[in-house]
Amino acid sequence: MTYDNRAEVRKVLIITLLLNLFVMGLKALVGYWTGSLSLLADALHSVTDSANNVLGLIASKFSSPQPDREHPYGHHKFEAVGALGIASFLGIACFEIVQGAIERILKGSEPIKITPPELWLLLIVLGVNIFVAFYERSVGRRVGSSILIADATHTMSDIWITISVIAGLIGVWLGYQWMDLVFAFPVALLVFWSGWSVLKENLPWLVDQMAIAPEVIYAIATSVPGVINCHAIASRGVLGRQVFIEMHLIVDAPDVETAHQITEEVESRLEERFHPVRILIHVEPPAYKSEQISFETGAK
Repeated sequence: MTYDNRAEVRKVLIITLLLNLFVMGLKALVGYWTGSLSLLADALHSVTDSANNVLGLIASKFSSPQPDREHPYGHHKFEAVGALGIASFLGIACFEIVQGAIERILKGSEPIKITPPELWLLLIVLGVNIFVAFYERSVGRRVGSSILIADATHTMSDIWITISVIAGLIGVWLGYQWMDLVFAFPVALLVFWSGWSVLKENLPWLVDQMAIAPEVIYAIATSVPGVINCHAIASRGVLGRQVFIEMHLIVDAPDVETAHQITEEVESRLEERFHPVRILIHVEPPAYKSEQISFETGAK
């Protein structure tokens, strides 16, 4: 059985899109007023936030877990593709920030001017970012949405970036103009790290990395009465989102009906442990012999 979380995911993405547009506007406005490179870079980062939300809405629309004729395993990987798109946006933002900082070092710039009201506006931006990050992450974990979790990770980087920018602008307000430029580089580093985290989390899903250790599946299957052994165990997917399991099952059964009942019990226990999961079992007779449980060890 598969759970379709797309309606809730779309609702969260629309809410966060509106909030991100508000944040982006404030950052760009204050950055324009003050001439702050780090703040304009942060506004650029917020452009990617809004673009990520739009990308997430598109990916969510096409990421139905229900199978169809063209996609018999469902469409969940569209979400992972969307998450990789977020990683790409973060890479672009990192490049733009570093490029702008280097240009300012080489060519110089006009002095930055910052006032207390502008700093208060940035504190409002920080509060919105904190709300968005924790809201998206909470819902993403509850419904098992990679796109929400990835976007929350991105927004979490926004929090630290905005804190860094505010710290630099406070330094500028106190008379240290160089602090704005210095803080532009940690912003770029945080953006890069966020992109790497999103990539590392979603790439295993796209390359069908093992989801569950075969020894764990073996222990659950062989605990069912009537199961003699199991081998050629394979799994893929992401726990909590969607997992696919395949195995060969040796059963002690005098007829097809008994063998079916045994495999149903194995499926039930695996479903209880790893829900949502789709399981394919190849039944073999009691005389069949195999000591190998996974493809890694050369299953027959």
